[in-house]
Amino acid sequence: MDNNQINQAKSGDEIDNCIQYTKAILNEQLDQIKSKKYDFAPEFKYMTIQLYLVGVMRQFYEKQQQLAPEIALEKAFETLHAMMIKDGAKTKLAEKQITFIKEMSKLKDGDEALAIHIGYESKPDDESLSEVFDHYVNEPRVSGALWRSYDRGKKIILLGGLLVGMAAVWFVTIFMPESSELAILATGLVAACLFILPTFLIGLLIYRNKIKQGKRS
Repeated sequence: MDNNQINQAKSGDEIDNCIQYTKAILNEQLDQIKSKKYDFAPEFKYMTIQLYLVGVMRQFYEKQQQLAPEIALEKAFETLHAMMIKDGAKTKLAEKQITFIKEMSKLKDGDEALAIHIGYESKPDDESLSEVFDHYVNEPRVSGALWRSYDRGKKIILLGGLLVGMAAVWFVTIFMPESSELAILATGLVAACLFILPTFLIGLLIYRNKIKQGKRS
């Protein structure tokens, strides 16, 4: 076995050890937040947990492997990617998610994300993940209720647009049989748009109003 193979084996062992350590921390934290009954949008919750895990992994590499902070952070992203693959994620999806997590790891002012910072400072049996989520409990933009309203609204818009478009096609076909196929199709598309656009704008106004109410409260 040459030096490259030895180094690769060591790197693989480090990643496996870090994943094992991180999953133990994660299981502890998930057990603790169950009783909190947080209601967040699924995408936000998933992203926040991953950012938190980056902090935990960075701590592992800095304090247990004695790596420099910048190297430890990159190693943490690499390990999170490996953990996602081991958990069954497809390679392209995992790569896309890691790119997104890297983008979200830094704030506009250059500071690191809160979840990474708290994950890095976490200790066994603490409530650090709950501490992260507690910061966003009153943030309407990431609430589960608003996400469910958006999800329902999206389905209503798409289904409503489809039904209106089909009704318009049916009407033209029955009462204006001399119309060309292109004209019938155009009528259906226009009718669908006339339903979708106003409904979307109304939904957008309701969303902005809820955001403003949340900020005032």
